[in-house]
Amino acid sequence: MRVINKVLSSLKNIHLQSLLGNGVMAAFGMLTMALLYRALSLKDIGLYVFFMAIFGLIDTLRSGFLTTSFIKFYSGTNDFRAREVAGSAWAIALFITAILVLVNAVIYILPLTITDQGILLLVNYFSFISIATLPTFMSSLVLQADRRFDRYLWVRLINQVLFTGTVVVLMTMNSANLQTVIISYTLCNLITSIIIMVFGWSRIKSLRYTTKQAIKQLFDFGKYSVGTYVSSNLFKVIDTFFISYFLGPAALAIYNLSGKLIQLVEMPLLSFASSGMPSLSGYYNNNEKDNMMYVMKKMIGIVSIMILIIALLSIVFAEPIILLIGGEKYLETEAVNLLRIFMIMTVLYPADRYFGLTLDVIHMPKINFYKILCMLAVNLIADYIGILLFKSVYAIGIANIFPLVLSILIAYVPLNKYNSFNFWNMYVIGYTEMKFILKRSYNSLFFN
Repeated sequence: MRVINKVLSSLKNIHLQSLLGNGVMAAFGMLTMALLYRALSLKDIGLYVFFMAIFGLIDTLRSGFLTTSFIKFYSGTNDFRAREVAGSAWAIALFITAILVLVNAVIYILPLTITDQGILLLVNYFSFISIATLPTFMSSLVLQADRRFDRYLWVRLINQVLFTGTVVVLMTMNSANLQTVIISYTLCNLITSIIIMVFGWSRIKSLRYTTKQAIKQLFDFGKYSVGTYVSSNLFKVIDTFFISYFLGPAALAIYNLSGKLIQLVEMPLLSFASSGMPSLSGYYNNNEKDNMMYVMKKMIGIVSIMILIIALLSIVFAEPIILLIGGEKYLETEAVNLLRIFMIMTVLYPADRYFGLTLDVIHMPKINFYKILCMLAVNLIADYIGILLFKSVYAIGIANIFPLVLSILIAYVPLNKYNSFNFWNMYVIGYTEMKFILKRSYNSLFFN
């Protein structure tokens, strides 16, 4: 009993709460994906992936504009300032959503002949999903900035459980198809948003505290970060377009299956990134540069070690993982080796992610933006040459290593000038910190 109480007590740590939240969501995400891959045909899965990729790219105009800027200006402030930032962020989010819905309505009304099924689905459902997800999106910003990762977990859990449950019901009733799945996705997001509004976790009442000054601050910072977010999201879309156009929806479904399993790796990465961003901003806002840089190095080292363990296990057990998630029909496809290729690259993800976060925190979002543009150019060229020469999804997977390495190199130079550090030392710090954390946790559980 004492050990159980200790474990429960340790879950009050924001990093562990974030990790637990992403772990639970990754598990539900994998379950949902496994169900969809069994419920839909290869072509329909490919179209669903295409639809979600394009929707995600357009929706990034909203999330990219506000995510980093909101957390930066909201974290560590007094209650009056927090209300001001929250209200102003809501005003910007509503404006962006209204513009996107208006554009979508105009396209829907115009007598255009749209033959592509993926684009047709987007035109029909984009506005509904955009409105349905707005309160959920805003609550995610507020809860992350407030470090209420327990509530953030509940928000995501409600949404995912509803969607997963609905997919199960559709499969049971033999009614699972592309349209019913997308409609269910929209309704589940709407129900989640209503629940969030009732609990007041989105801080929509802060709209009355909106100020021009706060809007300007969020806008001035967001105009760079949105470019970074949109450009970053373009990587997936570029891959999606190349595969869909040259190889077809079935190949896209295979590629997406392996790519989605990267969630196993992104779980600790996203967890520590979302909980670490407020810490980095807090140290910077209090002029504690050395502490901020130490947190960055520590997080990169710890998460890299965690990801290395996951990656090694995934490489060894790639076939059982693909069998479990996609089913037997994917074992004879490129999905198994694609998974291994992706996992080899993931060890570099933490350095890329935290370098980018830190550049935003120290008011260098321009570098992130230009870095992403360079990465996009390299990714586009590598994809084109790879698909032209080999006409295989393997080429697209391997092409991703080039922009990743370039990103780390570009970000390392200004960060090293800001506060000199050795690249390898990050992993030494992470290893030392991990040993200390494990030893302290062991002693706390069994000897105190």
